[in-house]
Amino acid sequence: MRWNGWGDPAQAMDLPLAVRTLLPLLLGRTRRPADAVELADVTVAPSALTAHDLDVFGRAVGFAQVDVAHEARIRHAGGRSTPDLLRRRVAEQRVPDAVLRPGTHDEATAVLTAAAELDVAVIPFGGGTSVVGALDPDRGAHRAVVSLDLRRLSGLINLDPVSGDAVLAAGTTGPEAEGLLSAHGFELGHYPQSFRYATIGGFAAARSSGQNSAGYGRFDTMVTGIRVATPTGDLELGRSPGSAAGPDLIRVFLGSEGIFGVITEVRVRVHPLPQQRILESWSIPDFATGAEALRHVAQSATGPTVIRLSDEAETAVSLAQLGKIGKVLAKGASIVTVYEGDDIAHRRARTAEILRAAGGSSSGETDAEAWLDGRFDGPYLRDSLLDAGVFCETLETATIWAGLSGLRDAVTSVIKDGFAAEAGAKSFVMCHISHIYPTGASLYFTILAGVRGDQLAVWEKVKSAVNDAILAAGGTISHHHAIGRDHAPWLAQEIGETGVRILSAIKRELDPRGILNPGAVIAMDRAGRTD
Repeated sequence: MRWNGWGDPAQAMDLPLAVRTLLPLLLGRTRRPADAVELADVTVAPSALTAHDLDVFGRAVGFAQVDVAHEARIRHAGGRSTPDLLRRRVAEQRVPDAVLRPGTHDEATAVLTAAAELDVAVIPFGGGTSVVGALDPDRGAHRAVVSLDLRRLSGLINLDPVSGDAVLAAGTTGPEAEGLLSAHGFELGHYPQSFRYATIGGFAAARSSGQNSAGYGRFDTMVTGIRVATPTGDLELGRSPGSAAGPDLIRVFLGSEGIFGVITEVRVRVHPLPQQRILESWSIPDFATGAEALRHVAQSATGPTVIRLSDEAETAVSLAQLGKIGKVLAKGASIVTVYEGDDIAHRRARTAEILRAAGGSSSGETDAEAWLDGRFDGPYLRDSLLDAGVFCETLETATIWAGLSGLRDAVTSVIKDGFAAEAGAKSFVMCHISHIYPTGASLYFTILAGVRGDQLAVWEKVKSAVNDAILAAGGTISHHHAIGRDHAPWLAQEIGETGVRILSAIKRELDPRGILNPGAVIAMDRAGRTD
């Protein structure tokens, strides 16, 4: 990926004319920022690793896989949130002291053993797509920090077509995994927006949700086994499709973000490639009506593989990007549905019946096809907005159906009031539901703001207030972006102090020196105590 933006530099996009026209109406005039610094002009501190350190790590992974080059260190300096990208617009960057690239599970174990002896922090690194600060090169109380790049741990290790499961190396990207499985007639079917770059290990470590989760489930529900390297020993978990042999330790590592150990292999449930796919778009009178319709779809248990409700604001901006200016002025929300697999006709008919009863009307395949074609490209538009001086960021949460409307109102209000109070800035908030359950749904917000000063400082205050509002309204601090460092201060409010003590105890047992991703998820001091 671009070192200071999203994805392939060749795919960077200009703002559509209609969006450029809308922005001054929504946010007022914005000031274009100074050009971002070029990678060659970035300055970093010399590596804190000694010749002895490099020799020890070289013996662990191979000397060719220990990289202290300027560019490699910069490219492993964090994730791809808007704050990450704003920080990368300046010349001075905080980076890891080296990048290590293990090629086997045993090499990953050797790195952890060496790092504990050398007092060096280790940040596991997959596709580099974290948006919650999980990849920050934070050395904590240690004397140096290395990025453990897992991309050499790639490939399909085993496929059992009879049982319908596959073992994939943790550094395998989404496209690589689907390509390897499709060669045998199977699919994993996990498609988050980060799909093109994120890895199987990252999906597991962040408890990822994908756009097809309505049909195939979240990633954690796909996982049937896992192999992990820790500083104090290895684990291979998952002997059978179901077990009552104590608590399920696999779940300890799903969502752990590398603080307990390094996931090196993941066994997942797979399914035959779907032979059919039908797409359909819908217009619905308003977001509240659409949300109630989605509740009925979820509780009928016969819904689509994908179902996504965009509120009136997001619908308007989406249509503007497609050049449908006339429709932009029309009121209403929109729904995208995708059906894959068997018995599509029945599922589609049942969903259509529910949506029509709610006042929805089918608008055919076109808009759904446009969403499907561009569903991984949203971050490119975010980069273009930042280049134009428009602050753009996303956040997500989830709650039960009964609390959904109140949560959406609370978050929207805090965002708008926060930007007005902190920067005198207008903001525009869009929201969609992308994941539904029988008992509730997620809310995914996209925020545009005309901040003319220090965008990062303003956002940190607004985001803090939003996090408080989410928890006060009964939402989760994260539905599918994980905790990282950005959300760690709020975790105790969600799981309780006892819950934090449990996580801290696991951390002390598996990582007694606290070298793994210090400060992520739970903040701990050198002695293993929570801050």
